[in-house]
Amino acid sequence: MILVTGATGHVGRPLVDQLLAAGRRVRALSRDPAGARLPAGVEVAAVADLPLGGITSAFLVMAAFPGGVAEPIARMRAAGVRRVVALSSYSVLDEDPENAIGVRHREMERLVERAGVEWTFLRPAGGFAATALEWAEGIRTDGLARSPFPDARTAPVHERDIAAVAARALLTDDLVGVAPLFSGPESLSYADRARIIGEVIGEPVRIAELTPEQARQEWLRAGIPPHAVRARLGMFAKLVGRPHEISPIDQFLGRPGLDFAQWVADHTSTFRRVSS
Repeated sequence: MILVTGATGHVGRPLVDQLLAAGRRVRALSRDPAGARLPAGVEVAAVADLPLGGITSAFLVMAAFPGGVAEPIARMRAAGVRRVVALSSYSVLDEDPENAIGVRHREMERLVERAGVEWTFLRPAGGFAATALEWAEGIRTDGLARSPFPDARTAPVHERDIAAVAARALLTDDLVGVAPLFSGPESLSYADRARIIGEVIGEPVRIAELTPEQARQEWLRAGIPPHAVRARLGMFAKLVGRPHEISPIDQFLGRPGLDFAQWVADHTSTFRRVSS
């Protein structure tokens, strides 16, 4: 049986679907099992319980464990889990000690390696396409996307592609001991993202530039941890006007990555304007 932590998240949900389609048994962890709304046939359990009986492989998401991943990893090792596929970040390649995202993910990778299990570390680069969901309310109400540094360029990755690499790592031996680094297929500014959303939904979307302080306050109110807010603002500033390097996902999936327009098409109802 495969354990999926973060099972109701952007990557966890499509991963659960892909594992079920492959005929595998899945135990999904959720902070709210009763409200998880996962497919029939999935065994749903509480994160706090972390039931590991019968689990041979696990998909590990740091965000699923606000208290840290050291104890969950130790429990996985003690329970005989043989393989851990961890959702990491390309920020681990940044040695800046002020980059809290990189520091935290490097520590997670070290803990998994020290556990002596088979491992794969997924390192998406270019950001998740799903971060555009932060714009949903503003676009629905007044066609406005609010962002600091609108000229910062990234290569957003569709969550279904991340899930597909995770599924390959869990279902085959192809990626054991590998840290796949991959981005989305195109370098886009945040202004480009707003334009593409408008083109796909058929309604104009304007971008409003926030000051770094305005962005910091908005993200904190949205529940983003302070360390992540600092890291995001630093990253945005560094990416202004610079094409983002493309790290093709083809080598891991055997097909091109899904572009941002496809991601928007998959989430069209989220952005459609509220009728007045």
